[in-house]
Amino acid sequence: MSDVIVVGAGVVGAACAYYAARAGLDVTVVDRGSVAGGTTGSGEGNILVSDKEPGPELDLAVLSNRLWRELAGAHGGTGAHGHAGASGQRDVPGHGGADGGFEFEAKGGLVVAETPEIQRQLAELAAKQDVEHAVVPAAELRDYEPELADDLAGGVFYPQDAQVQPMLAAARLLRHGAESFGRGTLHLRLGAAVTGFVRDGDRVTGVRTSHGDVLGDAVINAAGTWGGEVAALAGVALPVLPRRGFILVTEPLRRPLIRHKVYTAAYVTNVASDSAGLETSAVVEGTQAGTVLIGASRERVGFDRTTSVPVLARLAAQAVALFPALRDVRAIRSYCGFRPYCPDHLPVIGADPCAPGLYHACGHEGAGIGLAPATGHLLAQVLTGTPPDLDLRPFRPDRFPEESS
Repeated sequence: MSDVIVVGAGVVGAACAYYAARAGLDVTVVDRGSVAGGTTGSGEGNILVSDKEPGPELDLAVLSNRLWRELAGAHGGTGAHGHAGASGQRDVPGHGGADGGFEFEAKGGLVVAETPEIQRQLAELAAKQDVEHAVVPAAELRDYEPELADDLAGGVFYPQDAQVQPMLAAARLLRHGAESFGRGTLHLRLGAAVTGFVRDGDRVTGVRTSHGDVLGDAVINAAGTWGGEVAALAGVALPVLPRRGFILVTEPLRRPLIRHKVYTAAYVTNVASDSAGLETSAVVEGTQAGTVLIGASRERVGFDRTTSVPVLARLAAQAVALFPALRDVRAIRSYCGFRPYCPDHLPVIGADPCAPGLYHACGHEGAGIGLAPATGHLLAQVLTGTPPDLDLRPFRPDRFPEESS
């Protein structure tokens, strides 16, 4: 019997398991598939503060940003993370710095504006966010990104923005949690689909799976896009819906073309949008493998994985408009994933008042990778009776009106 059962082996579930084990709890992670086999494996690895409006999610993102850096330092490994300074210049990749074994890159993010009015709005948002940033005039944009188009009106640089390789991050967190050095334990049960919950009276005391029951004192629903379906098995309604997104991947480049994570102001608007229709915005960044990732699209089409060539063409055109040098670079593949969308754009984190013993850690939409450590850290505090570092009331599971469920 475990102290905690985590449903979901994506990066959020992995972070929940890691911090619970580090807190001295015995943890079992259950997943119907493989580690990072769902939304995590289809993500870019964003760790962003730049795209968050002031409020609870930004507070969560700032905490999580610090925890990612602590994880990268604590678990060693050297990587091409570089350090983004005030000028946007970075250290030479591969020369020192810990990446935690999951390719943590403290590359910084550059949000660019197409018009002076948009630049004014970006500067106003940055001032309200109250995080480290630098307003960049148009004439200085190429100090940060030499290959940027020359018709942009300016931008804002956020040195805290970072990136990880999401599948590696989930796998490493689970491994490091299992190596908790005499504190808690961490076990995996993969290929076991959760089919229901075990109860003692009203209290949840485990999960039923396709390979038998798993018992525990607490269950964390970290099933990502499928978090609403898992909650429904406990008789709880959570309005978590899939929001599909495509990413283009280029051939590996011989030299780095893009230094930071770069995106247009439209990305911030799209993240906060409630529209079910297609929305796209240019999001471009390099990886340690030399490839360039190009996004981002959003649309609510259920779990339809059909590749949309028109969407991919739009993403490619937007990326070329931002970085003209990409016109001569070949795209070698694309992939899609489903962001776990909640109507108010906040994740669901905390104890479920309708099902004692059940906790939720889902609904992070496209920010799950960035917000994973804070989510796991805060839930571990709750489970061990420690006052959480942040107020979890904005993320409570029972905040949704019935018509949203």
